[in-house]
Amino acid sequence: MAFSASPHCAPPLHRFALRRSPPPQPPLAFMRCPFFSSSSFRPVYFSPAPTLRIIVSAKSKKPSSGRSADSTSASAIDFLTLCHSLKTTKRKGWINHGIKGPESIADHMYRMALMALIAGDLPGVNRERCIKIAIVHDIAEAIVGDITPSCGVPKEEKSRREQAALTEMCKILGGGMRVAAEEIQELWVEYENNASLEANLVKDFDKVELILQALEYELEHGKVLNEFFLSTEGKFQTKIGKSWAREINSRRNSILVEKRKGPK
Repeated sequence: MAFSASPHCAPPLHRFALRRSPPPQPPLAFMRCPFFSSSSFRPVYFSPAPTLRIIVSAKSKKPSSGRSADSTSASAIDFLTLCHSLKTTKRKGWINHGIKGPESIADHMYRMALMALIAGDLPGVNRERCIKIAIVHDIAEAIVGDITPSCGVPKEEKSRREQAALTEMCKILGGGMRVAAEEIQELWVEYENNASLEANLVKDFDKVELILQALEYELEHGKVLNEFFLSTEGKFQTKIGKSWAREINSRRNSILVEKRKGPK
C-alpha cells in the first residue's frame, strides 16, 4: 500500500507526463527548479502549495549511444533529483490515521531492503535481487504520487499509471545508462507481477514492514490501527514472511493484553 503527504489522491499521470515543450505557467506563482540539467530537461516547476509536486519535461529525441561522461553524469543526477520526492512524500495511510511526522516512501523501501539483507540464505532465493526489488518497487511514486485503495482507482489503472511513470523515469537515465534503466524496469515488472520467488518474498516484506510500522505507531501515538493488521491477515506467501508477521502479531497481542489489565 502506498502513502502520500497529500490528503488527496494522486492526480492522473498525464499531469506529470513528459512534454515536448515547457508546461504553461499556472495561476499560482511557480518557480524554476535549478537542480536539473538544461541539457536533459526543460524548465521544472515547483508549486508553493503544501503538496510538493515536480513536473518534469524532457526532450523526446532519443540520446545517442556515444554520450559523453558529463552527459551521462547529468542524466544520473537528474534521475536522482527526481527520486528526491520519495524521501519527502509521507505514506498516506498514516496521514489518514492522524500520525504526525510519518515515514516517507523511501523510509519504507529502505527497511524492506534491510529485511532482505538480514533474511539469510533461503533455498532458491537470490537475496541480492530481493534487495534491488525492495529499493525500486515503489519508485514510480516519485511521479504518480500516492494511490491508495481509498482513492478508488482500479488496480489495473494504478498499474498502468505507474508503468508509464517508470518508463519516463528510465528515459531520463538516457542511452549512457541503458543497462541500469532496463534493470530497474525488469525488477519493477517482476515485483508487480509477483513473478518470482524473490518477488514473493519482497511482497511479504512489504506487508511485514507495514504491520511493524503500524505496531510502532500504536505504541508511539497511543492509537489502535487494526485496519493494517486485518488487511494483511492470511496474505503472506513465504515461510519467513509468515514467521515474521506472526512474531509482530504476537508482540502486539501481548501489549494489548497488558493494556487491558491496566496499571498494577
